Amino acid sequence: MKTRNFHKSKTMIGFLAIVLFSLAPFKVVSQDVKQTEERMMRQADENIDKYRKGDVTIQFIAPDRKPLSNATVEIRQKTHDFLFGCIIFDLIRGENTYRPELFKERFKKIFNLAVFPFYWPGYESRQGFTQWEAMLPVIDWCKLNGITTKGHPLVWATQSGIPRWLSEYNVNETEELLKTRVLNITSGFRDKIELWDVVNEPIHVRTWKHKIHNFNDENDWDVSDSIPLIADYVEDALRWAKQGNPQATLLINEYKTLADESSRKSYELLLKELKKRNAPLAGIGIQAHEPRQDWFSPIEIWKTFDLYWGMGFPIHITEYHPQSSGVPITGKWRSGSWTPEAQVESTEQFVKLCFGHPGVVSINWWGFSDRNIWLPGGGLVDEEYRPKPVYVMLDKLINETWKTSISSKTNNQGTVTFRGFFGEYEITVNKLDGNIEVFPVHVSKDEENRWVFTTH
Repeated sequence: MKTRNFHKSKTMIGFLAIVLFSLAPFKVVSQDVKQTEERMMRQADENIDKYRKGDVTIQFIAPDRKPLSNATVEIRQKTHDFLFGCIIFDLIRGENTYRPELFKERFKKIFNLAVFPFYWPGYESRQGFTQWEAMLPVIDWCKLNGITTKGHPLVWATQSGIPRWLSEYNVNETEELLKTRVLNITSGFRDKIELWDVVNEPIHVRTWKHKIHNFNDENDWDVSDSIPLIADYVEDALRWAKQGNPQATLLINEYKTLADESSRKSYELLLKELKKRNAPLAGIGIQAHEPRQDWFSPIEIWKTFDLYWGMGFPIHITEYHPQSSGVPITGKWRSGSWTPEAQVESTEQFVKLCFGHPGVVSINWWGFSDRNIWLPGGGLVDEEYRPKPVYVMLDKLINETWKTSISSKTNNQGTVTFRGFFGEYEITVNKLDGNIEVFPVHVSKDEENRWVFTTH
């Protein structure tokens, strides 16, 4: 920080103005904005109860085949069907990972989805030498802890998505190498990774052939390709991935659709083209950090979700991490600075809007710790993995507010009924003789969710 001469009163006044501004509330909220947000949060809460829960009936029968009446039943949800996730890139560093056990402890407390890095230059910096072995122990840890795994990305036609050694090959050869890469990874990780971002940012970057023809051009976002040309290489990649793992859930991933009508429309046109071709696309990815400092309008968020959900595509929020570094809030919805308080409020609002929309099936943070983060201050924990206020808020939402925990008693028919969030449960019956029994159930969407258990 430069030293300044504050002897002059005008300079001092200017300095005080800066200080006072930095201490001012992080946001400027008009009455219309406030009322709109309150209305949409109420609607989100109603939707959460409507779309994220199911009615459950469980009957208990005693060994004498009579209903087990007046027994105390503890209903405890253990997992969520909805995917709350984060990138887990830090753990791939092996011995260079900072405090890995603490990282894992903080991570698994709130997340049931982990995203692994498959950027080609990092995964295979030298041809034939991959990060395969580095991935496996982290994937196994995820499986052991009930964490769904996802790979990102298989194809990204940018400088960051293409290894330098690929420049030694012609266009046709690179396409064959790309096909081999997609097939090898999806088949090789068939029993390890269930979700894939197959193609990254197709409407904002060049097609594969276009990029290879301009290999050394760093302007990856000079896009002039038509939707059919984009669909050609996206369709190929999806079919290769499907061939490699027919059971995998295949996505494409795109940015700026929450704030830019042109991007939203281009993505819609690409999706229509892929549907027309019956491409094996199981869902779509929507990034939520472009423009990077925007506070997204709740109206535009649901407008975007409605559009793509109306096309029949489950929505995955793939990249989200609002900052807390003090940079200005941009966009037309809110103003002020991205403080820790703003990070908390924005995240709570955004997560509720996602969880409160029937089309959204996952939300993924693009960085766990401020130690290693793309946008400064975007982590949920600080550089020493101490929980930030945003982590505390998410923990409460995911593990308390949105997790069912009920004590009840069976009626004369030996039955308990409740409405609970979708996921796995442990149902503990405390019988009148003092013995207990535990029954696992999975409350699922579009299922009857009725069980009859005979106790011993």
